[in-house]
Amino acid sequence: MSLTTCTIHVTQRQERVIYLTSELARTLKLAKTRTVTLHLGNKTASTGFKLLKKPGSHLYVPLAIMSQLKIPSLDSTLIMCNNGKDIRIGPLIGILTSVSNSSNPFGSRTEFVRQFVRVASGRSFFFGFSPRDVNWDQATVTGTFARKDGGWYRKTVPLPDVVYNRLPSRKSEKLPSMNEFKQRFVKRNIPLFNWAFFEKWDIYNLLEGTDAFKYVPESHINPSSIQIKEMLDRHKFIYLKPTAGSLGFGIYRLTYNPKRGYYARYRQGNRNVLLRFNKFDGLMQHLRSSNAKLSNYVAQQGIRLIEIDNCPIDFRFHLTKNISNQWVVAGIGAKKAGKGSVTTHVRTGGQLMTPEQVMKQIFGARADQVLTSAKEAAIKLAETIEDNDRHTLGELGFDLGIDHNERIWMFEANSKPGRSIFKHPALKGEGKASVQYIHDYCQYLSRFRARRET
Repeated sequence: MSLTTCTIHVTQRQERVIYLTSELARTLKLAKTRTVTLHLGNKTASTGFKLLKKPGSHLYVPLAIMSQLKIPSLDSTLIMCNNGKDIRIGPLIGILTSVSNSSNPFGSRTEFVRQFVRVASGRSFFFGFSPRDVNWDQATVTGTFARKDGGWYRKTVPLPDVVYNRLPSRKSEKLPSMNEFKQRFVKRNIPLFNWAFFEKWDIYNLLEGTDAFKYVPESHINPSSIQIKEMLDRHKFIYLKPTAGSLGFGIYRLTYNPKRGYYARYRQGNRNVLLRFNKFDGLMQHLRSSNAKLSNYVAQQGIRLIEIDNCPIDFRFHLTKNISNQWVVAGIGAKKAGKGSVTTHVRTGGQLMTPEQVMKQIFGARADQVLTSAKEAAIKLAETIEDNDRHTLGELGFDLGIDHNERIWMFEANSKPGRSIFKHPALKGEGKASVQYIHDYCQYLSRFRARRET
């Protein structure tokens, strides 16, 4: 197997022949044959080939073959040859998301897609698409590509070599039609990773009975009032979290003080609410009247986390796969809770910090050792979830906490993690690295890799 990059040009000659520079032909180890097969995605074209005595790695393709293969642009990209006569160009990488026809086609995700375009430049053909853009009968997709001047254009290309799922709607992903849509890629042997959003109990089931389960706080789905009271008696505070929630919406922090009664803390509109109840029955009556249907909630043990200024700290670990199919910690953000807030989210008054700032302030000389242990825990959790999940994963976000005994806890796992931690000026480099890792993983899944990288 040989892999390199080349620049694609179009030739106006009518003959059905591609032209390769001698240097490119040597690198690809082309056999002494009269014809080769050129591949892009699932499209192929048998063609003659001729050599050009010209320096560099260049491929010249006639218009007829450009049209047959639906090559999206004249650009540099990866090219490989397995057996001396089958030449693959690409890979075609599609990000599955919502797309509009505006100048901001991916909405709030447009800048992320543009980052991906920059990373992919010169190495792959990258585009965004929505489910309605796919034509299964013709095995094509009309993708949204980036122009070099900063704009966007639409182009019909073959089905991609790999699909990176960033569909933003939990509701739409639960539809049977969406599951069937994604299954059609799998049936065509097109890798699709990050299948769907996790629900909180999914992670509990994936980790239960494994060595990584030690990082999970005591949790109960659809908790009864008896279970909630018993957990409060044991732990003194717990969290009620919506099973399909995200961004901290709908979370309650319940606290029990033997001398003062029961407390409920939650977010209502733009303010933090704290209520006290003399008796447990009063607390439960309030929860029921607040439309907190316990059948849609998980009760989770509260953990006394490390603090700064009496405000709890937790950490967002952003993990990705790399070109060697290994999990790596691409970035870590430390989140300091706002005063009176149930969560550490910035939108509720939380503050984003670097892990080094937090660790040195709390653990001093042991900072590096504690952070290393947390990274190892995150990798262990990712590997275990991947081993037990039936779908391909390439990216995970974990909300981890560290208690006063340096024990590590995992509160949340996200298969489509947000990227807000990379807004911190000190974490922009990690943000770029995370995009590079995802691109490299797409390269791995699409099998555009040299043997030494397997």
